[in-house]
Amino acid sequence: MSSILVGVDGSPSSQRAAAYAIGVALRQRSKLVAVFVRSLPSPLLPLADNGGNAAIIDVQAEIERELRASLAQLRPELGIEVELMVRTGEPFAELVAVAKELQADAVIVGRSTKMLHRIAGSLAVKLVRYGHWPVTVVP
Repeated sequence: MSSILVGVDGSPSSQRAAAYAIGVALRQRSKLVAVFVRSLPSPLLPLADNGGNAAIIDVQAEIERELRASLAQLRPELGIEVELMVRTGEPFAELVAVAKELQADAVIVGRSTKMLHRIAGSLAVKLVRYGHWPVTVVP
């Protein structure tokens, strides 16, 4: 079965990417795999801010709960297979690993809104340059 992979992180841009990915998966009768990548807590953060890692972990856990709830609500009405995969690490590396593992037919991500990404390269740009799947970047 073909699969459409979408990177999600709870941001408005990733929500738009998920909505677009749902449409693609429905049209192609593909499995939809949403991937949420938890970031690794910084070992230096406790030195700068007491409890910073715990706050990051709590926020990521809440985002994961919201994503699971949203997908559970959508699953019955979509009529296609939908799965949420949660990974921990660097988003580019984890999305590539999941796409390879699933032999994804397409990868869909939201556009980054961070200024540094416009200079250093965003996740979307890295995925496009990697060039193994069609990549759609949703604004």
